[in-house]
Amino acid sequence: MICANARRNAMLEKPTQRQPDPQTVLLICERNTMSQSTVSAPHGYADVVDLERYPIGDLDSATGRAFLQQCREDLVAHGVCTLPGFITPAAVTEMVQLGEALADKAWASDQTHTVYFEKPDETVDPADPRAHQVRSAKHGIAYDYIPQDAPLRRLYESDDLTRFIAAVLGKPVLYRSADPLDALQITSFSAGEELGWHFDRSEFSVTVMYRQAEAGGDFDYYPGLRSETDENYAGVQKALQSNGIEAVRLPSTPGALAIFRGHHAMHRVTPVEGATARLNSVLTYGERPDMKLNDLTSQLFYGRTSS
Repeated sequence: MICANARRNAMLEKPTQRQPDPQTVLLICERNTMSQSTVSAPHGYADVVDLERYPIGDLDSATGRAFLQQCREDLVAHGVCTLPGFITPAAVTEMVQLGEALADKAWASDQTHTVYFEKPDETVDPADPRAHQVRSAKHGIAYDYIPQDAPLRRLYESDDLTRFIAAVLGKPVLYRSADPLDALQITSFSAGEELGWHFDRSEFSVTVMYRQAEAGGDFDYYPGLRSETDENYAGVQKALQSNGIEAVRLPSTPGALAIFRGHHAMHRVTPVEGATARLNSVLTYGERPDMKLNDLTSQLFYGRTSS
Protein backbone atom coordinates (compact mmCIF):
# COMPACT_ATOMS: atom_id res chain seq x y z
CA MET A 1 0.00 0.00 0.00
CA ILE A 2 1.18 3.42 1.01
CA CYS A 3 4.44 2.71 2.57
CA ALA A 4 6.82 2.40 -0.30
CA ASN A 5 6.44 6.17 -0.37
CA ALA A 6 8.30 6.44 2.93
CA ARG A 7 11.64 5.43 1.49
CA ARG A 8 11.79 8.65 -0.48
CA ASN A 9 10.14 10.89 2.11
CA ALA A 10 13.26 10.55 4.20
CA MET A 11 15.31 12.65 1.80
CA LEU A 12 12.84 15.02 0.19
CA GLU A 13 13.49 18.64 1.04
CA LYS A 14 10.61 20.17 2.97
CA PRO A 15 10.01 23.94 2.87
CA THR A 16 9.31 25.77 6.09
CA GLN A 17 6.16 27.79 5.82
CA ARG A 18 3.45 29.24 7.99
CA GLN A 19 0.38 27.04 8.07
CA PRO A 20 -2.95 28.81 7.41
CA ASP A 21 -5.90 28.51 9.73
CA PRO A 22 -7.63 25.11 9.13
CA GLN A 23 -11.04 26.68 8.49
CA THR A 24 -9.54 29.07 5.97
CA VAL A 25 -7.82 26.16 4.23
CA LEU A 26 -11.07 24.19 3.91
CA LEU A 27 -12.95 27.20 2.54
CA ILE A 28 -10.25 27.94 -0.03
CA CYS A 29 -10.01 24.27 -0.91
CA GLU A 30 -13.75 23.95 -1.49
CA ARG A 31 -13.86 27.11 -3.63
CA ASN A 32 -10.94 25.87 -5.74
CA THR A 33 -12.47 22.41 -6.05
CA MET A 34 -15.86 23.79 -7.11
CA SER A 35 -14.57 26.25 -9.69
CA GLN A 36 -12.02 23.90 -11.23
CA SER A 37 -14.16 20.76 -11.36
CA THR A 38 -17.03 22.71 -12.94
CA VAL A 39 -14.91 23.46 -15.99
CA SER A 40 -13.12 20.11 -16.00
CA ALA A 41 -12.27 18.66 -19.40
CA PRO A 42 -13.81 15.33 -20.45
CA HIS A 43 -12.38 12.58 -18.27
CA GLY A 44 -9.32 10.89 -19.74
CA TYR A 45 -9.54 8.32 -16.97
CA ALA A 46 -13.22 7.28 -17.16
CA ASP A 47 -12.16 3.69 -17.80
CA VAL A 48 -9.77 3.74 -14.83
CA VAL A 49 -11.93 4.98 -11.92
CA ASP A 50 -15.35 3.77 -10.78
CA LEU A 51 -16.89 7.23 -11.17
CA GLU A 52 -20.34 6.07 -10.10
CA ARG A 53 -19.01 5.38 -6.62
CA TYR A 54 -16.22 7.94 -6.56
CA PRO A 55 -17.11 11.16 -8.49
CA ILE A 56 -13.68 12.80 -8.24
CA GLY A 57 -14.38 15.05 -11.22
CA ASP A 58 -17.69 16.35 -9.89
CA LEU A 59 -16.97 17.37 -6.31
CA ASP A 60 -19.27 20.41 -6.49
CA SER A 61 -22.37 18.22 -6.91
CA ALA A 62 -24.41 17.05 -3.92
CA THR A 63 -23.08 13.52 -4.38
CA GLY A 64 -19.53 14.80 -4.76
CA ARG A 65 -19.76 16.92 -1.62
CA ALA A 66 -21.08 14.02 0.43
CA PHE A 67 -18.33 11.76 -0.91
CA LEU A 68 -15.64 14.33 -0.09
CA GLN A 69 -16.97 14.89 3.42
CA GLN A 70 -16.94 11.16 4.14
CA CYS A 71 -13.33 10.93 2.97
CA ARG A 72 -12.34 13.79 5.28
CA GLU A 73 -14.13 12.22 8.23
CA ASP A 74 -12.44 8.85 7.65
CA LEU A 75 -9.03 10.51 7.49
CA VAL A 76 -9.62 12.35 10.76
CA ALA A 77 -11.05 9.32 12.54
CA HIS A 78 -8.60 6.67 11.35
CA GLY A 79 -5.58 8.49 9.94
CA VAL A 80 -6.32 6.87 6.59
CA CYS A 81 -8.98 7.12 3.90
CA THR A 82 -9.33 3.86 1.98
CA LEU A 83 -11.50 3.63 -1.14
CA PRO A 84 -12.06 -0.03 -2.11
CA GLY A 85 -12.67 -0.65 -5.80
CA PHE A 86 -11.58 2.87 -6.71
CA ILE A 87 -9.69 1.49 -9.73
CA THR A 88 -11.75 -0.62 -12.13
CA PRO A 89 -10.98 -4.35 -12.42
CA ALA A 90 -9.93 -3.93 -16.06
CA ALA A 91 -7.46 -1.18 -15.14
CA VAL A 92 -6.09 -3.27 -12.27
CA THR A 93 -5.55 -6.21 -14.60
CA GLU A 94 -3.75 -3.99 -17.10
CA MET A 95 -1.46 -2.56 -14.41
CA VAL A 96 -0.60 -6.05 -13.13
CA GLN A 97 0.30 -7.10 -16.65
CA LEU A 98 2.36 -3.96 -17.08
CA GLY A 99 4.21 -4.54 -13.81
CA GLU A 100 5.10 -8.05 -14.91
CA ALA A 101 6.17 -6.88 -18.38
CA LEU A 102 8.45 -4.24 -16.86
CA ALA A 103 9.90 -6.51 -14.17
CA ASP A 104 13.34 -6.43 -15.79
CA LYS A 105 13.35 -2.63 -15.43
CA ALA A 106 12.77 -2.75 -11.67
CA TRP A 107 15.61 -1.59 -9.44
CA ALA A 108 16.18 -3.69 -6.33
CA SER A 109 16.89 -1.97 -3.03
CA ASP A 110 17.67 -3.65 0.28
CA GLN A 111 18.70 -1.56 3.26
CA THR A 112 18.50 -1.18 7.02
CA HIS A 113 17.33 1.99 8.74
CA THR A 114 15.77 3.31 11.93
CA VAL A 115 12.06 4.05 12.13
CA TYR A 116 12.99 7.72 11.59
CA PHE A 117 15.17 7.14 8.50
CA GLU A 118 18.13 8.55 10.39
CA LYS A 119 21.55 7.19 11.31
CA PRO A 120 21.43 5.02 14.44
CA ASP A 121 22.09 6.98 17.62
CA GLU A 122 25.04 5.26 19.31
CA THR A 123 24.53 7.21 22.55
CA VAL A 124 21.28 5.42 23.49
CA ASP A 125 20.40 1.84 24.38
CA PRO A 126 20.36 -0.48 21.32
CA ALA A 127 16.66 -1.19 21.94
CA ASP A 128 15.80 2.51 21.79
CA PRO A 129 13.94 3.32 18.53
CA ARG A 130 16.61 5.91 17.74
CA ALA A 131 19.14 3.07 17.56
CA HIS A 132 17.04 0.03 16.62
CA GLN A 133 17.29 -0.87 12.93
CA VAL A 134 14.79 -2.56 10.64
CA ARG A 135 15.02 -3.85 7.06
CA SER A 136 13.29 -2.64 3.91
CA ALA A 137 13.62 -4.49 0.60
CA LYS A 138 11.65 -4.06 -2.60
CA HIS A 139 11.78 -3.59 -6.38
CA GLY A 140 10.75 -0.26 -7.93
CA ILE A 141 9.82 0.58 -11.53
CA ALA A 142 10.43 4.26 -12.27
CA TYR A 143 7.92 6.71 -13.72
CA ASP A 144 9.71 7.11 -17.05
CA TYR A 145 9.28 3.39 -17.78
CA ILE A 146 5.49 3.57 -17.38
CA PRO A 147 3.81 4.22 -20.78
CA GLN A 148 1.82 7.43 -21.13
CA ASP A 149 -1.35 5.51 -21.93
CA ALA A 150 -1.07 3.23 -18.89
CA PRO A 151 -4.23 3.49 -16.76
CA LEU A 152 -2.58 4.79 -13.60
CA ARG A 153 -0.36 7.23 -15.45
CA ARG A 154 -3.40 8.77 -17.14
CA LEU A 155 -5.15 9.01 -13.80
CA TYR A 156 -2.12 10.40 -11.97
CA GLU A 157 -1.62 13.11 -14.59
CA SER A 158 -5.23 14.26 -14.35
CA ASP A 159 -5.96 17.51 -12.52
CA ASP A 160 -9.16 16.00 -11.12
CA LEU A 161 -7.29 13.46 -9.01
CA THR A 162 -4.80 16.08 -7.82
CA ARG A 163 -7.62 18.41 -6.74
CA PHE A 164 -9.44 15.54 -5.04
CA ILE A 165 -6.39 14.54 -2.99
CA ALA A 166 -5.86 18.19 -2.00
CA ALA A 167 -9.50 18.57 -0.99
CA VAL A 168 -9.45 15.46 1.20
CA LEU A 169 -6.33 16.71 2.95
CA GLY A 170 -7.67 20.26 3.30
CA LYS A 171 -4.85 21.72 1.21
CA PRO A 172 -5.44 24.88 -0.90
CA VAL A 173 -3.33 23.33 -3.65
CA LEU A 174 -1.15 20.30 -4.34
CA TYR A 175 1.26 19.62 -7.17
CA ARG A 176 2.28 16.40 -8.84
CA SER A 177 5.94 15.57 -8.39
CA ALA A 178 8.34 17.04 -10.94
CA ASP A 179 10.63 14.01 -10.63
CA PRO A 180 10.78 12.02 -13.90
CA LEU A 181 11.67 8.85 -11.98
CA ASP A 182 9.78 9.11 -8.71
CA ALA A 183 6.49 10.87 -9.50
CA LEU A 184 4.61 7.61 -10.03
CA GLN A 185 6.17 4.22 -9.54
CA ILE A 186 5.21 0.57 -9.48
CA THR A 187 6.50 -1.28 -6.43
CA SER A 188 6.89 -5.03 -6.14
CA PHE A 189 7.53 -7.04 -2.98
CA SER A 190 8.60 -10.61 -3.74
CA ALA A 191 9.16 -13.47 -1.31
CA GLY A 192 11.33 -12.34 1.60
CA GLU A 193 10.91 -8.64 0.87
CA GLU A 194 9.26 -6.21 3.26
CA LEU A 195 8.97 -2.60 4.37
CA GLY A 196 10.25 -2.21 7.92
CA TRP A 197 8.56 -0.19 10.65
CA HIS A 198 8.89 3.55 10.10
CA PHE A 199 7.32 6.98 10.30
CA ASP A 200 6.95 8.93 7.06
CA ARG A 201 8.96 12.12 6.84
CA SER A 202 6.22 13.68 4.72
CA GLU A 203 2.73 14.43 6.00
CA PHE A 204 0.85 11.99 3.77
CA SER A 205 1.17 9.34 1.08
CA VAL A 206 -1.13 8.08 -1.69
CA THR A 207 -1.10 4.49 -2.95
CA VAL A 208 -3.06 2.14 -5.18
CA MET A 209 -3.07 -1.62 -4.65
CA TYR A 210 -2.99 -3.95 -7.66
CA ARG A 211 -2.27 -7.38 -6.24
CA GLN A 212 -1.91 -8.91 -2.80
CA ALA A 213 0.82 -11.39 -2.01
CA GLU A 214 0.08 -15.09 -1.71
CA ALA A 215 0.85 -14.67 2.00
CA GLY A 216 2.25 -11.84 4.10
CA GLY A 217 2.60 -8.38 2.63
CA ASP A 218 0.09 -6.97 5.12
CA PHE A 219 -0.05 -3.29 6.03
CA ASP A 220 0.08 -2.70 9.80
CA TYR A 221 0.09 0.64 11.59
CA TYR A 222 -0.07 2.29 15.01
CA PRO A 223 -2.23 5.41 14.63
CA GLY A 224 -1.10 8.48 16.56
CA LEU A 225 1.90 6.76 18.15
CA ARG A 226 3.71 10.10 18.32
CA SER A 227 2.73 13.75 18.00
CA GLU A 228 4.27 17.09 17.17
CA THR A 229 4.98 17.66 20.87
CA ASP A 230 5.77 14.11 22.05
CA GLU A 231 8.02 11.60 20.27
CA ASN A 232 6.86 8.92 22.74
CA TYR A 233 10.12 6.95 22.47
CA ALA A 234 8.98 4.52 25.19
CA GLY A 235 5.74 3.78 23.32
CA VAL A 236 7.58 3.34 20.03
CA GLN A 237 10.08 0.97 21.66
CA LYS A 238 7.25 -1.08 23.15
CA ALA A 239 5.56 -1.33 19.75
CA LEU A 240 8.79 -2.46 18.10
CA GLN A 241 9.37 -5.13 20.72
CA SER A 242 5.80 -6.43 20.45
CA ASN A 243 6.19 -6.97 16.69
CA GLY A 244 2.81 -5.54 15.82
CA ILE A 245 0.60 -7.37 18.33
CA GLU A 246 -1.51 -4.26 19.01
CA ALA A 247 -1.16 -2.70 15.55
CA VAL A 248 -4.11 -2.05 13.25
CA ARG A 249 -4.11 -4.16 10.09
CA LEU A 250 -5.52 -2.24 7.15
CA PRO A 251 -7.41 -4.28 4.55
CA SER A 252 -6.06 -3.57 1.10
CA THR A 253 -7.80 -5.21 -1.82
CA PRO A 254 -6.91 -4.89 -5.52
CA GLY A 255 -8.14 -1.55 -6.86
CA ALA A 256 -8.12 0.23 -3.49
CA LEU A 257 -6.76 3.78 -3.27
CA ALA A 258 -5.48 4.93 0.12
CA ILE A 259 -4.62 8.38 1.46
CA PHE A 260 -2.58 7.89 4.63
CA ARG A 261 -1.18 10.25 7.24
CA GLY A 262 2.00 8.39 8.15
CA HIS A 263 4.00 11.12 9.87
CA HIS A 264 2.63 10.26 13.32
CA ALA A 265 1.63 6.64 12.64
CA MET A 266 4.38 4.02 12.65
CA HIS A 267 3.70 1.44 9.94
CA ARG A 268 5.13 -1.43 7.94
CA VAL A 269 4.51 -4.02 5.20
CA THR A 270 5.09 -7.49 6.63
CA PRO A 271 7.47 -9.92 4.86
CA VAL A 272 6.01 -11.46 1.73
CA GLU A 273 5.71 -15.23 1.41
CA GLY A 274 4.96 -17.40 -1.60
CA ALA A 275 5.35 -17.06 -5.35
CA THR A 276 2.89 -14.19 -5.87
CA ALA A 277 4.47 -10.76 -5.41
CA ARG A 278 2.65 -7.85 -3.79
CA LEU A 279 2.18 -5.11 -6.41
CA ASN A 280 1.14 -1.49 -5.88
CA SER A 281 1.81 2.07 -7.01
CA VAL A 282 2.85 5.14 -5.07
CA LEU A 283 1.60 8.53 -6.31
CA THR A 284 3.73 11.48 -5.23
CA TYR A 285 2.39 14.97 -4.49
CA GLY A 286 3.74 18.02 -2.72
CA GLU A 287 2.94 21.58 -1.79
CA ARG A 288 5.48 23.03 -4.19
CA PRO A 289 5.75 22.42 -7.95
CA ASP A 290 9.49 21.62 -8.14
CA MET A 291 9.65 18.63 -5.79
CA LYS A 292 12.29 16.07 -6.77
CA LEU A 293 14.57 13.52 -5.14
CA ASN A 294 18.18 14.48 -4.71
CA ASP A 295 20.72 12.54 -6.79
CA LEU A 296 21.89 10.38 -3.89
CA THR A 297 18.39 9.15 -3.10
CA SER A 298 17.55 8.68 -6.76
CA GLN A 299 20.66 6.56 -7.27
CA LEU A 300 19.81 4.49 -4.20
CA PHE A 301 16.24 3.67 -5.20
CA TYR A 302 16.36 3.69 -9.01
CA GLY A 303 20.03 3.01 -9.78
CA ARG A 304 20.30 6.27 -11.72
CA THR A 305 19.55 9.95 -11.51
CA SER A 306 17.33 12.31 -13.47
CA SER A 307 20.04 14.97 -13.75
